[in-house]
Amino acid sequence: MKICFATNNKKKIEEVKAALGDSFIIVSLEEIGCHEELPETGDTLDHNAFQKARYVKDNYGVDCFADDTGLEVDALNGAPGVYSGRYAGEPRSDERNIDLLLKNLNGVSVRSAKFKTVIALLLNDEEHSFEGIAKGEILKEKTGTGGFGYDPVFKPEGFDKTFAELSMEEKNEISHRGKAVKSLVQFLK
Repeated sequence: MKICFATNNKKKIEEVKAALGDSFIIVSLEEIGCHEELPETGDTLDHNAFQKARYVKDNYGVDCFADDTGLEVDALNGAPGVYSGRYAGEPRSDERNIDLLLKNLNGVSVRSAKFKTVIALLLNDEEHSFEGIAKGEILKEKTGTGGFGYDPVFKPEGFDKTFAELSMEEKNEISHRGKAVKSLVQFLK
């Protein structure tokens, strides 16, 4: 089965392809000829995921899924949340986002947080959603070079390493996106 993952984030695509295995042919936005920025104007992860998926389905006529992910930090009342990718403003920068997060948590001792991913699937004129959550804490400094986004400062529960220090396989087993993708795969199979 061929399905579009409505993103151009190569690292996200690699993670999802690794999780899905050979069961599906995943194509990117670039591969379907979509070069514009997808709309992401919602105030919830669900809204943004479905907004992106519907845009692709309506404009390119292909079955697709889109995700939206947010990092919710308890000490920051759930921020950056839906604004995680653009927390430090434009242009988007993982480094600037992490720097602002660490600045905003300076002096905070309880640093519990969770990543949440929502995947919106549009398939055969039906809509479905899948969710994954990974709980953990925000470290005081970056550790590791793998992953992307906030991975170098997020240490998942039960681990002594950040997401950026785990292999892709290890991360896919426990991550928010990995859990949401597992639910998606179970549904598709």
